[in-house]
Formats: sequence, structure tokens, C-alpha cells
Amino acid sequence: MASQDATLGAQPLRLRAEGRRWSEVVVKAVLGLCALVSVATTVGIVVALLEPSIEFFREIPIGEFFTSERWAPLFANPGYGIRPLVVGTLVVTFWACVVAMPFGLGSAIYLSEYARPRVRATLKPALEVLAGIPTVVYGFFALTFFTPLLEDLGLGVGTFNVLSAGLVMGVMLIPTVASISEDAMSAVPQDLRDGAYGLGASRLQVSTRIVVPAAVSGIVAAYVLGISRAIGETMIVLIAAGQLARITFNPLEQMSTMTAFIAATGTGDVPTGSIAYKTIFAVGLTLFCMTLVMNLIAIRFVRKYREIYE
Repeated sequence: MASQDATLGAQPLRLRAEGRRWSEVVVKAVLGLCALVSVATTVGIVVALLEPSIEFFREIPIGEFFTSERWAPLFANPGYGIRPLVVGTLVVTFWACVVAMPFGLGSAIYLSEYARPRVRATLKPALEVLAGIPTVVYGFFALTFFTPLLEDLGLGVGTFNVLSAGLVMGVMLIPTVASISEDAMSAVPQDLRDGAYGLGASRLQVSTRIVVPAAVSGIVAAYVLGISRAIGETMIVLIAAGQLARITFNPLEQMSTMTAFIAATGTGDVPTGSIAYKTIFAVGLTLFCMTLVMNLIAIRFVRKYREIYE
């Protein structure tokens, strides 16, 4: 009996592999499907834009499209220069950034470094309520309230103008910039703050010289997302900025943007398959490429200056 026990004790201990957890397999498959759907959607958008755009550029030289300063694809004497729409988009985006970037970052610094937990728990959801307001409401707010306010201030704006559309759009973007920036600042280790306070730094110095530089990658990501939303915004510029395609840098005048043209033309009586109809896809492809290039540059910047803490 003892020899049998010794023989059994000498055998190596074998561990059975646990059965496959099907729940994990299902979760993994679902998550992979979600990622695949997002990629497939992007590919589908590109494919949908490419074919009509290629047909458009077979009839209209690409050089004329990007260098001409006359945009009138629906007129009897058509013009296909997209530069006025690009300039209008960039001017509106600039004025939106004038509001969204400093106020969004300031809100994030306050919520992260100055506000008490109870105040933060109240103010952050209240700030994010602005992000849930439909953009058409912002558009009518800019047209019926903000534009008359600018007129009362003696700025001499017209019924449609870039300034009111850009500033109201900036207000719409404040929650986006503030929320993402605040999350990036909250991820900065408390040890960095404590070390700065131990060296005699004030709260303002810690916020601006320690926390903000440490969270710069997240702040840049917030800015890029805000700019992307501003470039792609439709209803505010369609309602408040006007639809006059021209090159001007005066924000008191009306202009047209790429998204406003797409929305106005796509819901009009343009015959399907005509050259005027194909301009919608050419403008959409240009807008997609602009956003893609900006995001690629931002991703490279974020990866270069990202801070990783253990």
C-alpha cells in the first residue's frame, strides 16, 4: 500500500485546461463587430462619394475646381470654383474657435483644479446639457437673438452674417472642449500637483504650468474634435450665415460654407445625375479630405507629446 502511494505521489501533477468561456467569446465577437461596423461605415462613405466625384471631375477640370473663385453651379452660366466655400467654412470655424477654445479650456481648468467635488458634480452635467441642444435651435437663436444683439451694439451686421453664426457655434462647442479637456486634466497624477505645491507654487501656477502641459495631448484632442464639429456643422451656418458664396474675411457679411451648400442643394430640385447634382459629392469629398488631413496631423501630434504615467 505504501509503495502504491509512493508511485502515485511520484506522478507529475496534471492540470486540466478550463473549459472555454463562451460568454467571453461572445463579448469579443460583439466588440469586434462594433469596430468593424465603424470601419465599414467609413469605407462606405468614401465609396459613396468617390464614384460621383470621379464623374464630376471628368467634366470639370480639378484645377478649375480648386483655383477658381466663382461658385455658381446652379446658374445658367455655371462656375465650379470651390474656394469661396472653403474660405467661408474656415472663417466660420475660426470665429467658433475664438469662443470654444479659451472658454472651454477655462471651464475645464475650473472644474478640474478649483471646483469642489459637489460643485463639479453639479456644473459638469449642466454644462453638458448644451451639447444635447439640437443645432437647429442654435441656428434660430443666432438668427433671432444674437444677430439683433449685434445690431444693437452698432456692429452693422446684416440679417445673415458669419459673426453670429460663428460665435453661437462656439458656444455649442464649449461642452465638447471642456468635457474632454477636464477628463485629460483629471488623469494627471495628484503627485505632480503635490510636488508643485510643496515647492511653493500657487494654484494658478500648478494649473497652467503643471496640469495643462501634462494634459496637452488630451486638450489637443478636444480642440481637434471641436474644430471637426465646427467644419461639419450644417444647420447653424445654413440658418444664420447665409448662402452667398464669396471670398471675404469680413465676419459682418454673409457667406456660404460647404455643409450649407450640401444641405441646401441636396434638398432642392436638382435633377439626379446632372453635373449640378454631382457637385454635392465633390464638395462632400473635399470636406471629408480636409477633416481627414486635420485629424491625421492631430493624431501625430498627440502621439508625439503624449505623457504616460505609471
